[in-house]
Amino acid sequence: MAVPPSAPQPRASFHLRRHTPCPQCSWGMEEKAAASAGCREPPGPPRAAAVAYFGISVDPDDILPGALRLIQELRPHWKPEQVRTKRFTDGITNKLVACYVEEDMQDCVLVRVYGERTELLVDRENEVRNFQLLRAHGCAPRLYCTFQNGLCYEYMQGVALGPEHIREPRLFRLIALEMAKIHTIHANGSLPKPTLWHKMYNYFTLVKNEINPSLSADVPKVEVLEQELAWLKEHLSQLESPVVFCHNDLLCKNIIYDSIKGHMRFIDYEYAGYNYQAFDIGNHFNEFAGSHRSPASASHVAGTRGTRIGRHSLDDCCSSASTAQDDFSLHSFVQAPLCPVQLYMGALHADKDQNKLQVAVCLVA
Repeated sequence: MAVPPSAPQPRASFHLRRHTPCPQCSWGMEEKAAASAGCREPPGPPRAAAVAYFGISVDPDDILPGALRLIQELRPHWKPEQVRTKRFTDGITNKLVACYVEEDMQDCVLVRVYGERTELLVDRENEVRNFQLLRAHGCAPRLYCTFQNGLCYEYMQGVALGPEHIREPRLFRLIALEMAKIHTIHANGSLPKPTLWHKMYNYFTLVKNEINPSLSADVPKVEVLEQELAWLKEHLSQLESPVVFCHNDLLCKNIIYDSIKGHMRFIDYEYAGYNYQAFDIGNHFNEFAGSHRSPASASHVAGTRGTRIGRHSLDDCCSSASTAQDDFSLHSFVQAPLCPVQLYMGALHADKDQNKLQVAVCLVA
């Protein structure tokens, strides 16, 4: 439930202090200026070596013919009649198919076709840069090529997690370690800006004209949402959470567990970029609740159980981290205050199933 700008402050020691609204913090001011200048989002990491590109368009409704054409380019030694395929259906917006010849799928190419009109929200060039950056730090598979409406990359061995898995201490500790590793990636000397407000502004701009009051009484008016977004930006920006490289979309199925190697890896980097560290952790805790398939609620995770699990996980990372990695080390990551994390947990929730924007702040007393 969204907290209106006029809501009373909680009595917790870490509540957001309310000040007179600052005209410089007006919602969308910086974002509008960036949009008028043709900037899609804050600059991401520099692009590495060129990635192969094929002028092939794959039909999202009939993915196999196009996928096999790409395989002929990437694996010319594979005989077409021997190529096996496997469709993955867990994705929300994209279509994904695996192509391989050996039963163990040791050499397996994933062909991902972008969802319709997702380019309105996702900067695909930035996604490729993020992919390359994470690969350079050992956090992503190999990127083989891009094509007109998608990309091909290496299959990562392991199992995509579910809500029942990430509650296990042995596994959520590994998730925290991998997140910490990503958070230590630097911006090559530049001072990165958080992508959070730019993404929220873009999404709100896209959907605000589609909000029909007659569809649902739960959706506030556009004016109320704009006030809440301005309030969020003004106050959450004061928390001074470090701006680090974040995944920004750590739902269960984007986490792959390799039981043989004993590690976690994250996939799907559409929303990756520099952002508030507390947001990345808090957003994962929202997904921890099984956001759109489980009766568990994010507010439950923000409460006693979530705090215990989160602190346990982060403290364990602290004890197991043997070396610091510059300013944003594993140690600094695990010492991230849970209070800002809890606040960012409610910063934004876009209901993908009902296409409605819900803004809320979790203020835990």
